Amino acid sequence: MTILIEWLKPIELLPIIDGERLSIITSNVTVGNPRAETFKVRERIVSRSFPLNRIRNIGIIAHIDAGKTTVTERILYYTGRTYKIGEVDEGTAVMDWMEQERERGITITAAATTFYWQDHRINIIDTPGHVDFTAEVERSLRVLDGGVVVFDAVAGVEAQSETVWHQANRYNVSRICFINKMDRIGANFNRSLSMIKERLKASPLPIQLPLGSEASYEGIIDLIENKAWKFDDNPESEPMAVAIPESDQARCIEFRQELIEKLAEVDDLIMAAYLGGSSITAAELRAALRRVTLANKGVPILCGSALRNKGIQPLLDAIVSYLPSPLDMPPVRAIDTRVGAEVTRPARDESPFTALAFKVVSDPFMGRLVYLRMYSGRVKAGAQVFNSTRGKRERLGRLLSMHANRREEVAEADTGAIVATLGLKNTFTGDTLCPPSQPVLLEAIRFPHPVLSIAIEPKTRADQDKMGDALQKLTEEDPTFRVNYNQETGQTVISGMGELHLEVILNRLLSEFRVGAKVGKPRVAYKEAITIPVSAEGRFIRQTGGHGQYGHVCLKLEPMERGSGFQFLDRVKSGAIPKQYIPAVEIGIKQAMETGVLAGYPVVDIKAIIYDGSYHEVDSSEIAFRMAGSIALKDGVSKAKPIFLEPIMRLSVVTPEQFLGDVIGDLNSKRGHIEGIETYDGMSAIHAIIPLAETFGYTTSLRSLTQGRATHSMEFYQYQELPAELADRIKITSRG
Repeated sequence: MTILIEWLKPIELLPIIDGERLSIITSNVTVGNPRAETFKVRERIVSRSFPLNRIRNIGIIAHIDAGKTTVTERILYYTGRTYKIGEVDEGTAVMDWMEQERERGITITAAATTFYWQDHRINIIDTPGHVDFTAEVERSLRVLDGGVVVFDAVAGVEAQSETVWHQANRYNVSRICFINKMDRIGANFNRSLSMIKERLKASPLPIQLPLGSEASYEGIIDLIENKAWKFDDNPESEPMAVAIPESDQARCIEFRQELIEKLAEVDDLIMAAYLGGSSITAAELRAALRRVTLANKGVPILCGSALRNKGIQPLLDAIVSYLPSPLDMPPVRAIDTRVGAEVTRPARDESPFTALAFKVVSDPFMGRLVYLRMYSGRVKAGAQVFNSTRGKRERLGRLLSMHANRREEVAEADTGAIVATLGLKNTFTGDTLCPPSQPVLLEAIRFPHPVLSIAIEPKTRADQDKMGDALQKLTEEDPTFRVNYNQETGQTVISGMGELHLEVILNRLLSEFRVGAKVGKPRVAYKEAITIPVSAEGRFIRQTGGHGQYGHVCLKLEPMERGSGFQFLDRVKSGAIPKQYIPAVEIGIKQAMETGVLAGYPVVDIKAIIYDGSYHEVDSSEIAFRMAGSIALKDGVSKAKPIFLEPIMRLSVVTPEQFLGDVIGDLNSKRGHIEGIETYDGMSAIHAIIPLAETFGYTTSLRSLTQGRATHSMEFYQYQELPAELADRIKITSRG
């Protein structure tokens, strides 16, 4: 392999650790001298093996515009992964590689890369912040061990910040926080701490304080080492150690003492030292912080300004010091599909190969790429593997280490690795890969349901075949994007998480897949539900010249809580219906639920109990009972006082105070419900819930009301009953 290195200063080539690895890593990297041995590597040597305790799998997560991608770009530069800093506003960010990401200045798809810091291998995923692309965050957190949550020092905890925080809670992801943009006017470190505590119900543990504020922001004060560091805007300049200003010394003593007390509350070793009156060293504090962070009992808080290249090296040190390695995580749990029992797969190279497919990408040059998280074992390129989710054997093609959309081929993937592979034709997001001789099934990834739909049709006959192929590839990539063909109207309907999501999909159809399409107006994804329990009966009897068809079922239908989904219970006694026909009844019910009785929308939140029926020894079949189940469901729903459910969004608007009344009045006119208003520094933050149907074009409306000075964000909240007068209008529209 040819290695081209542009030398700026001498670097040390570390000895081969295990006979398989050659790494280029700076020696003695500290906060005070993070680029002491500066280098630029144009072609990196890919590690084949790395000690598990020195691997970190982390994600950068936050609200849109908090600075996630800017933080990631600085990380790549300071670790020598890139030789030039990419900027989001200029469209040169490495991690925002899609054409639309560079045009819009936002992250749309999660991008992965690998870099090295202090002889640690760090796999990092930069995730989107917009709620329409929450699936990218969901699948990333499912396979990551730790996270860096970025906050805007002016806005603090925003709407999507809460969403990603709760997603991380669900997957038990350890976190550290980076309060970014400390140089902006209105930046408030203490307010951000309070919001983390109050809104996120977390225990913030500040290990840094800002040195200066707003335009005078210069660097950080390290509470663990009792040192201050100044950073220059020039990325090549090294941080400079300075004395803590006298004006900050009392505050530092107070915050450090508070840090020790908070650690003593949740860590026994610090508690013993604290009660014994012993002085607690920096090393003891760091060790305690790691224990507390791994146990999710506290969150270390750092600060900086990524755009001004301030605070990034200490953040890298914190990633290494406080976030978990694969060894710190509990052994992954799986189901042995041969016996149905739970088993574990310890994070060891010697364990059986177990991996989860968490992302599928259709690359125009490489073909179909499947991203894998390796939970245990090793696997080589070309190996035969078993997809236990779908019960199919697959053969791995090439294995690739990804750097955004660039690829570096590797011969083998080991435990803890995040790699992409070619050649998997039948593997999709959430599928488990394992050895054919030891099949196990990992927990799949759950995604939210789409809330917005539009009709789409090809412009020309030539576009027709291309559109079908393109839509199939897009649905494989994005689990929150759905495609349905309406038999009654002859329309192809695509569904997604919001206007921006569908807009991006349509632009990709045109730019990437060269498909011309006509698009209808956005349509809300309403649901139907029942309100009272009923009994229903379904008969499907057909007589022909030969064998006929006979299926007869009796059901009880009951409404369930919102968001409960569907439940099917078998209460048939005395063999009224043979057991082999019961699954067919469930399938028939599910098929009928896809098109309700009011206006053809899916039926949700319903419990179906089959308690009786009859069969014919000759004429009964699975098809007959499937049809009988479908007929019974339709009959029961029509008698159970069905209602429409509409998607409700949680909306946050930040506006100058002078426009507060106009914005509230506009929300009230759109059936919005104000939940709370916060005021700070001449700005007002409005928190409301609003029906999705009322939000089309809201961006333009808000800009006109506030002279373009307000911002807003939305996320799905829940489904609620649609008012009766609007329900009648939908019925009339659907009949027309």
